Amino acid sequence: MSTAPHPLSVWARNISPSPTLAVDAKAKAMAASGVDVCSFAAGEPDFDTPEHIKEACITALKGGKTKYAPTPGIEVLRQAIVERYAAEYGLKATSAQVIVSPGGKFNCYLGVLATCSPGDEVIIPAPYWVSYPEMVKLAGATPKFVLCDDRAGFKLTPAQLSAAITPKTKLLILNSPSNPTGAVYTRAELAELVGIAVRHNLYILSDEMYEHLVYDGATPTCLATLSPEAEARTITVAGFSKTYAMTGWRIGTTLAPLPVAKAIAELQSQMSSNVTTFAQYGALAALKEKDKTGAALKTMLVAFDRRRKALHAELNRIPGVRCLLAQGAFYLFPNISSFGLSDLEFCNRLLETEHVAAVPGSAFGAEGYLRLSYATSDETIAKGVARLAKFCAALRK
Repeated sequence: MSTAPHPLSVWARNISPSPTLAVDAKAKAMAASGVDVCSFAAGEPDFDTPEHIKEACITALKGGKTKYAPTPGIEVLRQAIVERYAAEYGLKATSAQVIVSPGGKFNCYLGVLATCSPGDEVIIPAPYWVSYPEMVKLAGATPKFVLCDDRAGFKLTPAQLSAAITPKTKLLILNSPSNPTGAVYTRAELAELVGIAVRHNLYILSDEMYEHLVYDGATPTCLATLSPEAEARTITVAGFSKTYAMTGWRIGTTLAPLPVAKAIAELQSQMSSNVTTFAQYGALAALKEKDKTGAALKTMLVAFDRRRKALHAELNRIPGVRCLLAQGAFYLFPNISSFGLSDLEFCNRLLETEHVAAVPGSAFGAEGYLRLSYATSDETIAKGVARLAKFCAALRK
């Protein structure tokens, strides 16, 4: 007599798949079958990793750097990360505060696990990166969303933050420059939010993955530099994926107060051990060979800035669409609520009829928007936005 297997765990049953990856996978499958798809779904630079980074990895591989490495990362890389923060932001830290992890996503998750327990609440401004709520739920904590729409520039206000805090609040997640909106908080705006977090004794997870992708004179803020109190409670997540076109390398970084850093390292030791050893030498070259890396970054920024402006202008020419001009990352987040469709239906029909892939705003906690990545070719942008205009015109008939 056979019996049915036990149900899967509550974690497996309650996790939501990544909508951004799902849309990207569907668009790629259509393209593989011969459909001419214009995809705005991918969240990765359309540039190759700079050659000097690849060569450093190849040299390390050939040199036998193929064994286990220290869980938090090779010491020379961790020290280079410390030196980067000192040079760019004046932040003084030690290598013991740095953990190198297999991707910034895992860094964020470990930061949540290290600080949050079942019953705790985590404040997440929406629109948010799709993985934050799932990470919080996997820690047994409760995500608490605060909607910050385009009328507020997609930014959390001090009044909203104060109203969201309860005795159960343990952590605030901030992301600047933002995925999905490209919004960049000013230093003064962040200082107000951090002041409230400090008064309520909250930890802050500051996701600064897109820190070097800024435009129009905007400057990134390393949140931990705002005050000694901020430094004592801020978990700074960054990495190599976006700045250096190294998404597939899976190398993220955390810089945190020493007790939190130790906890993150211990968690990682039981979950993944170290980042691929020879890949860390490529990351080291990205930080050490600054002239080459800076030139590659400048090339990307020039292209992204041109595409950002072109896509923004064309979107705002479409009747019924309104779109803010992002100051960072490589996304725009247009409002399409005037068309009377849910954003999910809008995206599904857009992909099926016009073969344009976009991610619905509801995936990021903001119904009525689309996330469009301009980390794609100028040709794709021009063709895709023309198809989008045609689709919107048909909806208005």
